[in-house]
Amino acid sequence: MTEDLHYKTIHELAPLMRDGKLTSVELTESQLARIDQLDGRLKSYATVMSDSARAQAKAADAEIASGNYRGPMHGIPVAVKDLCATNGVRTMGGSAVFADNVPKFDSTVVTRFNDAGAVMLGKLNLTEGAMGGYNPKLDIPENPWKESHWAGASSSGSGSATAAGLAFGTLGSDTGGSIRHPAAVCGTVGLKPTWGRVSRYGVMNLAESLDHVGPLTRSAADAGYVLQVISGLDPNDPTTLTQPVPDMTATLNAGVNGIKIGFDENYATEDMAPDFAAAVIDGVRVMEGLGAEIVPVKMPSRLREYMSAWPIICSSEAAAAHVETFPSRSEDYGPFFRQWLTNGSAHTAVELAQADLLRAACVGEFRLLMQGVDLLAGPSTARAAYPVTPEELYGPPSPDRDPWTSRFTVPMDFAGLPTISLPCGLNGDGLPLSLQFTGHHLSEQLLVQAGHAFERATDFHNLHPPV
Repeated sequence: MTEDLHYKTIHELAPLMRDGKLTSVELTESQLARIDQLDGRLKSYATVMSDSARAQAKAADAEIASGNYRGPMHGIPVAVKDLCATNGVRTMGGSAVFADNVPKFDSTVVTRFNDAGAVMLGKLNLTEGAMGGYNPKLDIPENPWKESHWAGASSSGSGSATAAGLAFGTLGSDTGGSIRHPAAVCGTVGLKPTWGRVSRYGVMNLAESLDHVGPLTRSAADAGYVLQVISGLDPNDPTTLTQPVPDMTATLNAGVNGIKIGFDENYATEDMAPDFAAAVIDGVRVMEGLGAEIVPVKMPSRLREYMSAWPIICSSEAAAAHVETFPSRSEDYGPFFRQWLTNGSAHTAVELAQADLLRAACVGEFRLLMQGVDLLAGPSTARAAYPVTPEELYGPPSPDRDPWTSRFTVPMDFAGLPTISLPCGLNGDGLPLSLQFTGHHLSEQLLVQAGHAFERATDFHNLHPPV
């Protein structure tokens, strides 16, 4: 049975674990064996925590056998982006600067995984500082769908591991799209929660006012299970929200009949590959066929201008986050992030204030846009996975880097709105395409419900990479 477990979902595995038909030790050993088999090539893991994972799995089995079943995540092997502090385990944030950083505490998300009885397989590779380029001393995760193709930037290790069956759920972070980009190009589900829904205590910052932590999984239900255990008020993070956390899967089978979905077809198809645009439109029509009402909407006319604010805000806040090590240890940073921090340090107070005003205007326009709809539909990213080289990914930022390529992700980070990214097909090169739904604040339960309805009507979430 363990031979074909790696692509099972948490939704499928949890009842087996609860009923004693499968043990966490069996599941964990199968995952560790698969990591050993594949990750030398995929490089999704920065650190594999084999010994502690085995101990956690053994403890989970003992608890479940004694009748102390904690819930759907109990005994399930997971992994976290290597931004999340883990007691006694190095946490590098993708940077050689922090190669010797071994925290003496757990981040809140790791604590909550532990409290749910999950098994921690390890820490996942990422871009340096969770920005766009990699530190030359560290590995670049491969996209499991096609070698030497973009794996989604910051949370690339999370996307690669989830897609390849090297963890049943992972955590990523999203400041400008880094849950949704890797989910999209690696063919997984990505759920970016409402800003403040999940504690960032113990998670290394890129840009605090934009950073979100959330799950990458292989189904919408699984994203709900993971989000359920990591969400909620945290005294250690004053930005966490006070609202109670609902049962994220309580309305899993409620469907989308009568749900109003806003759709700007021009926004979703302009400057997009024809097959990607067609897949998004087809995905919206699937929802319409399930009873959703598709409502034409118009995205803000100043959207391109709003996008220009993101690099200023993000780089400025990144410089603040790294003030203790930059510029004092600038040579230990890679070319990309070093330049990003240099840019952030150089922005004036006036430039940052102007950028913040643009962000505020963008948030206001989105608030008006969402007034008459329950969800907003569009692509998860501007393009499918594309060829990249180590020289590009280890090098400095491209001088022609265009913020417009993040037009499907950045506005939702500005507004702190929750989103779910769902596989919606393959392009002509056999690479994943992805559909995104955006909800109102704290509407994650509805996003899980909508995602599950889409999955029941399609089979895209069951497509897996050729590894």
